[in-house]
Amino acid sequence: MSRTAVGPGGAQSDRLALVVFDWDGTLVDSTSAITDAICLSAADLGLPVPTRERASHVIGLGLLEAIHYAVPQIQRAQMPAFIERYRHHFLKRDEYLMPFDGVPALLAELAGLGVPLAVATGKSRAGLDRALVQTGWGRLFATTRCADEGAPKPDPWMLHDICEELDVDPARLVMIGDTTHDLRMATAAGARSVAVTYGAHPVAELEACAPEAIVRSVGELRDWLLPRVAPA
Repeated sequence: MSRTAVGPGGAQSDRLALVVFDWDGTLVDSTSAITDAICLSAADLGLPVPTRERASHVIGLGLLEAIHYAVPQIQRAQMPAFIERYRHHFLKRDEYLMPFDGVPALLAELAGLGVPLAVATGKSRAGLDRALVQTGWGRLFATTRCADEGAPKPDPWMLHDICEELDVDPARLVMIGDTTHDLRMATAAGARSVAVTYGAHPVAELEACAPEAIVRSVGELRDWLLPRVAPA
């Protein structure tokens, strides 16, 4: 049974000093675009086309790790061409991607309350910077980390580096994501985690990672977060 977020926050020890979001499948509805780009790229190169379930499972990983998992038959010499085709197909869809309902309002509300926000994503730095410009959200985040800047998920590097920069104890951070990669990264970093079910990974896989809460909508995420954010 999934656990959903209800009720007020607890004592001061329950309060959060930092909220870190995954990007794809958590803030922005990009799961189908990424899945399409992987499958079309495989077809372009004459490689076995993965199932959509397998292709979507890699969302949140770094690009190289994602390709190797989705298309294990790929040879090293084919990787540059695959990456070129992936970027071609994804960029054709990129400008049409939309945030999930309620996300812009939630981010603005948290920022207005003085809650420090950050992003930890499997996107490249170039990809995230482009997305931040497209959404206009760059000013809302205290800092961001991308997979190509260090170790990709589920390695805890991104969260540890964010905590070091912002001088935050990982135990007072919550990682919010739609994949097991996000949740496993949080566990490895000693951070808290909340899973959202409207993204890439099935609920059963999210439950197996034992996050603190599992929410079905941005509204439920807001209800869980607001009582727990540390005062400005």
